[in-house]
Amino acid sequence: MSAGTVGRVVVVGNGIAGLTAADTLRDAGFDGELTIVGDEPHPAYSRPALSKALLLDGDDLSSHELPPAGHGATELLGVRATGLDLDRRLVTLDDGAALPYDRVVLATGSRARRLSGLPEELTLRGLDDALALRGLLAARPSVVVVGGGPLGMEIASGCLAAGCRVTLVSQGLPLIVQLGPHLAEVFVKAALERGLTIVETGSARLERRAGEARVVLDDGAVLEAEVLLSAVGDVPNTEWLADTGLTVNGTVPVDSRGLVRPEVAAVGDLAAFPTPSGLRRVPLWSSAIEQAKVAARALLHGDQAPPLEFQPYFWTEQFGLALKAVGHLPQAGEPEYVDGGPGGGPALMRWPHADGTGVAAALNYRIPIPRLRRMTRPAA
Repeated sequence: MSAGTVGRVVVVGNGIAGLTAADTLRDAGFDGELTIVGDEPHPAYSRPALSKALLLDGDDLSSHELPPAGHGATELLGVRATGLDLDRRLVTLDDGAALPYDRVVLATGSRARRLSGLPEELTLRGLDDALALRGLLAARPSVVVVGGGPLGMEIASGCLAAGCRVTLVSQGLPLIVQLGPHLAEVFVKAALERGLTIVETGSARLERRAGEARVVLDDGAVLEAEVLLSAVGDVPNTEWLADTGLTVNGTVPVDSRGLVRPEVAAVGDLAAFPTPSGLRRVPLWSSAIEQAKVAARALLHGDQAPPLEFQPYFWTEQFGLALKAVGHLPQAGEPEYVDGGPGGGPALMRWPHADGTGVAAALNYRIPIPRLRRMTRPAA
């Protein structure tokens, strides 16, 4: 079945993966009936902005907004997919509706992993979470953030910038698992200089004692604050696919074109795709976009569509620092300095590999992303 004979496509998920898939379907020649299902009532928005600009932009509430969609799809927002019938080619919704399809894109993303069932435990995953946190920060409460990854550090940075007293709880040095020791130490130094308190621990749990929620560390120490936030990873939203046989260990494995079967694609945070290290889930904004572009074309053109050639791209803004990195992180050891040098100023860095490839990173350094990507490839 070619693009010209596919009549109906349903995209389940209205995040950046679903939006990109819908746009790409149109770009690839699909002119049939296109429906997007989204469990949030909001149009698609920039999730990375929630922990960055949206927490800091004063009265400006537009930093998360994306340009109006041009795919012309029927958008069913505020409804949730509850099942997928592969034989009958139907997506069932929680309002009782059933959507027939010729092709379907699974893009339901993931949700925040939680440490407890306590209502006092806040997470930052969706737009409503970010707006609620903005409202709380106006009173400059004391804050404890559990989680030393990029999201936890970005949240801590935003809370500090709002004038809050902030403690961050981390298993080991913050960011070391994601970035490696060199870059992690640069960010931790900047965070400490701006007033962040960092507590390293082997584990942490949230509990309520005498009516108050608190964080308990592995040595029994207790941290209390007016606002408790956790940022300890995510959980793919695959429960609605439990009866399909498509999931493995909570993810949806796909081939090099993002397909589970010829008429079913899975993209974004729920998909595990082939990498040099095997099937991996890569829950990054850039990953969702690249996956969706490839899979949408494969749904229409099959093996004639090009496979995914994924190159990780990561960025973060926190504590006055902006990092862009291309290549597989974390990286051990000291980098080569292409421009700039150690000391906190703008720097362009590279970690070379024996085969001539490498990882490139720009710290507070303006550089076009295509040039940063070229730095990771062997010289011609």
